[in-house]
Amino acid sequence: MNDLISRKMQSVKASAIREILKATSNPDIISFAGGNPAPETFPVEAIREISDRILSENPYSVLQYGITEGDSDFLKQANIFFNRNEQVTKDNDMIISATGSQQIMDLLSKTLCNEGDIIVSEEPAFLGALNCFKENGALLRGVGFKNEQLDLEALEEAFASSPKPKFFYTIPNFQNPMGTTMSLEVRRQVLALAKKYQIIILEDNPYGAIRFTDQAIPSIKSLDQDDLVIYAASLSKIMAPGMRLAVCIGRKDIVGKMVVAKQGADVHTNLWAQKVSAKLLETYDMDKHLKYLREVYQKKCELMLKTMDQAFKQRVTYTRPKGGMFIWVTMPDHIDVNEFVQKALKHRVAIVPGASFYIDDSLPCHSFRMNFSTPSDENIIKGVRILGELMGK
Repeated sequence: MNDLISRKMQSVKASAIREILKATSNPDIISFAGGNPAPETFPVEAIREISDRILSENPYSVLQYGITEGDSDFLKQANIFFNRNEQVTKDNDMIISATGSQQIMDLLSKTLCNEGDIIVSEEPAFLGALNCFKENGALLRGVGFKNEQLDLEALEEAFASSPKPKFFYTIPNFQNPMGTTMSLEVRRQVLALAKKYQIIILEDNPYGAIRFTDQAIPSIKSLDQDDLVIYAASLSKIMAPGMRLAVCIGRKDIVGKMVVAKQGADVHTNLWAQKVSAKLLETYDMDKHLKYLREVYQKKCELMLKTMDQAFKQRVTYTRPKGGMFIWVTMPDHIDVNEFVQKALKHRVAIVPGASFYIDDSLPCHSFRMNFSTPSDENIIKGVRILGELMGK
């Protein structure tokens, strides 16, 4: 049977997160394993009202085929929204819609990479991105962290190594899986290295709006004066993930070719989602909505951290995010995290082993990821206390 499967797919494993999530369909399981937004933050009534109006007044605008680049009204409003606090879009840029930000990873790797080409990625990294790059035949070169900041010496070594990488993948804001944030100085140095070695950067920003502080750090894209950054901005975490909607902003020669790749993937992004989101961005009080969303997530994060401070053992360390959805927990070296994850699941608490977020998931990893956006306050307290008890056994 293996000789029927392409070489590029043979190295891609089913997502460990998806496998764990299958177990969480049991309502008795407390899940810290997913990465879903809190359902109570979805603007359901506004989506229903706008959708009803469109379907009443101009149904064919959302029921007919659309253009691959994206609906013009949506692209206009998305461009305004993502440039409201900083100048992301530059003169030589093109903006297109995508079926979620993961499609942007797929389209960029299809556009830039031949089989066997190198992509540099921060590590640990978003598992969906790693699998996406592998599926397109790329080889991955990982760059780790020191004191929660990207290891710049290792990044330069990765950029300078032969063969030259096609691009570098990063989530600077409230990183998945660690929840950490790249400092402004490191962002500038990453950009300087990209310029020195002429490496494209794919800046993935799904969590940037979910910050718990007033001051946002400028995106790498806004700092870029050399057309090196391709920017992926998702609406999944701030509207509703089921709409599967994101935008890609970057230089026309690359993004234009991504449009051609998209024609062979899905023809165009869901028109209903684009039309509804365009009206939401134009008419809905997004500042008020984001303020509410941040308050919900900050409360959940603080509750989880407070309970962890009380329940976890002293030798267990963890990140303290200033936004996003995730906390990265590191256990003492003598503890087998995979065994701990299975033990937790038997006690009806689901977490994700940290090895899942590495290029080679067979190497030892003493960390696991916890999500605070989805579970209820009651389950956060209960689940964290169960994990704390298991750490002592």
